[in-house]
Amino acid sequence: MAAIIIIPILLVVLIAVSSYLVYALLLRDFLSKRSINQTLEKYNIKKTPFQIIKEYYQIKNETLTDKQIQKIEKKYRQNEPEQFLTMYDVIRDNDKTREQ
Repeated sequence: MAAIIIIPILLVVLIAVSSYLVYALLLRDFLSKRSINQTLEKYNIKKTPFQIIKEYYQIKNETLTDKQIQKIEKKYRQNEPEQFLTMYDVIRDNDKTREQ
């Protein structure tokens, strides 16, 4: 008798947990990456987030490995997407000062 109640509850819990994990690990990152790319495209920025981070840290005279840049990109992509535009502004301002 108890199995009639417990089995459906366990199935629902299993489906809910697996759905949350798919969202948290895959879908959220995909959607945030797409959003960042659309924002960069909207402002007619031809650089990728990876390139923006790399150039920004070169301006700051810090060398990062590709793996470090990917970690930073993921962190900014999920938590602070406006950082890409801020870093791009610094890169653009630096290029303008070099030209003068």
